[in-house]
Amino acid sequence: MADNINAVLQDAFAGKIVRKDLTKKIKEGANVPVYVLEYLLGMYCATDDEASIEAGVNRVKGILADNFVRPDEAEKIKSKIRELGSYTVIDKVESRLDPDNDVYLAVFSNLNLKNVLISDAYIKQFEKLLSGGIWCVLRMNYNRLEERLDEYDNAPKGNKKSRVSPFEIEELTPIQMPNMDMDEFFDGRRNFSKDEWIDVLLRSVGMEPTQFEYRVKWHLLERMIPLVENNYNLCELGPRGTGKSHIYKEISPNSILISGGQTTVANLFYNMSNRAIGLVGMWDCVAFDEVAGITFKDKDGIQIMKDFMASGSFARGKEEKNANASMVFVGNINQSIDVVMKTSHLFDPFPAAMAYDAAFFDRMHYYLPGWEIPKMRPEFFTNEYGFITDYLAEFMREMRKRSFGDAIERYFRLGSHLNQRDTIAVRKSVSGMLKLLYPHGEFTRDEAEEVLQYALEGRRRVKEQLKKIGGMEFYDVHFSYLDNDTFEEHHVSVPEQSTGKLIPEGQGKPGHVYTVSHGDSGMLGVYKLETEVVGGNGKFEVTGAGSDREARENLKTAQNYFKANKKSISGTINIDSNNFLMHIADCQGVGSTSELALCAFVALCGASLRKPIQSQMVVLGNMSIGGTISKVDELSNMLQACFDAGAKKILLPMSSAVDIATVPADLFAKFQTSFYTSPEDAAFKALGVE
Repeated sequence: MADNINAVLQDAFAGKIVRKDLTKKIKEGANVPVYVLEYLLGMYCATDDEASIEAGVNRVKGILADNFVRPDEAEKIKSKIRELGSYTVIDKVESRLDPDNDVYLAVFSNLNLKNVLISDAYIKQFEKLLSGGIWCVLRMNYNRLEERLDEYDNAPKGNKKSRVSPFEIEELTPIQMPNMDMDEFFDGRRNFSKDEWIDVLLRSVGMEPTQFEYRVKWHLLERMIPLVENNYNLCELGPRGTGKSHIYKEISPNSILISGGQTTVANLFYNMSNRAIGLVGMWDCVAFDEVAGITFKDKDGIQIMKDFMASGSFARGKEEKNANASMVFVGNINQSIDVVMKTSHLFDPFPAAMAYDAAFFDRMHYYLPGWEIPKMRPEFFTNEYGFITDYLAEFMREMRKRSFGDAIERYFRLGSHLNQRDTIAVRKSVSGMLKLLYPHGEFTRDEAEEVLQYALEGRRRVKEQLKKIGGMEFYDVHFSYLDNDTFEEHHVSVPEQSTGKLIPEGQGKPGHVYTVSHGDSGMLGVYKLETEVVGGNGKFEVTGAGSDREARENLKTAQNYFKANKKSISGTINIDSNNFLMHIADCQGVGSTSELALCAFVALCGASLRKPIQSQMVVLGNMSIGGTISKVDELSNMLQACFDAGAKKILLPMSSAVDIATVPADLFAKFQTSFYTSPEDAAFKALGVE
């Protein structure tokens, strides 16, 4: 299979591919950009003959040793050019127009030269010289004319002609892709099937596709979408060592990785003092490594970022600025995904300023499940042929000018649960994946459906977390799409939602009761009360309530009511010869709650009678010392939290029956609902006693 793909690659993309193991060999000992290295390897090693490859590798090593300009050797190289009169160098060159003298001037990155005259012919031939610059092999001359002064000399002010550098460019050969022939690329793509093309793309970024499952290959492709789609917001959280930031740091010369996450508004967006646009205007993709450390020195930083992520523009001072950069957020999840799903939400690793900001996360177009990607091992890196990195990067940059967002409308339309932000997110994900897999725009209905399902899954993962953070505002999570021909509706789920629930199936232990309430953080959470009855002298002991005075008083209410009314539950309950041990478990880490009295009363009754409550039941509501039942606030959100935790049965105060109209019908229908009018009634119904 690999040999077949290599043969087709060499035929369709001659001179634009390289054997990736050669890059690894030389990169380890040469501090040059990967794309420069691979361009040279593509020129001298694009063959199957081992002897020719070895000769080519030695040639590349020789070129790097003799001609590559290291910044610390710049003065030595300048001296060589002056003494020898002519010398060949490898450096990054950028040009600008000097309108006063009607000439183009070049700036050398490592050689630290400015104002070097460059021929108009090179500018016309290699336009990229004017937009960011390109790496080149240059034959340099030195002109000793007296009237020409180097920029470092004290040139007379105003005498612009005297400021032209004595260094001259005799010959310039780009070693990055100076231009990109997209038609040639599209023709080459037609030689591969979809699966073969996925393998080519993955090998081009250094991965060996035969080592990965099909679904993981799609995740690795998803990492590339920010490089082909404008203003695309991607989040990937997962275990350490899965290569989350590799592609943004090593593979593309058009992306930048902000390590540690600390930045300023001036650096990222716009510097008002020198009126210069920041990173989002200079790079195709800005990636934040270690999201837990994202901090802005400016208070309005996150607000400006939200504005930019939503619209691709931001206001600074009196102006509104536009930029096309995609934003990528990568970081680590420290617990197993089952634990995180039960106790928190998948955006939890973000810093406190963002972790419960639903508006910020609503701007994420895709959540990549990093826990599904295996930790990188040596065999995951390829030794086969792939595109030269710079050729791949240029293809990606050119594809940013195109859009495939409306491509699915030929075959499908999106379901009713997707709002405007969801629709934009799914369209962007579809567009990006189609650009990577079918850049020539030729795909079938089934291929479009596969991309659409993948796009819907990633956005639904975002929405499921928003539901946990923001409640019923984000209730519509049942994403679907409809076939335009058959009008059949297909729903898309996320795999991790089917993992274990907080409230397990089957009968619980006597004295174990679940409830849902607001913690002191303001968030809704699940609480489990575990009660044991042991021989003793009538003591009540509570653990897990911490130092919260209100919570302890609320539990005291339950104990006192239980003492006063035990006979109305059962004549067999004996308090004086038993001790009651109760533990409060905050299952989702939302803080202590002061609404546990009724639930504690039911738990005490169940433990005393050695009788468990009904399976998968949640008891809602609270009571006073006199047995007065208080109604449940935010009933919709409460029931949604119960459903997410795995509840099948709900016990509600009768006073909350009037609020049932506010609950979506399909949510209410998921439960067997019982109503109670008094604490004793609640205990009997919870225990299944008529």
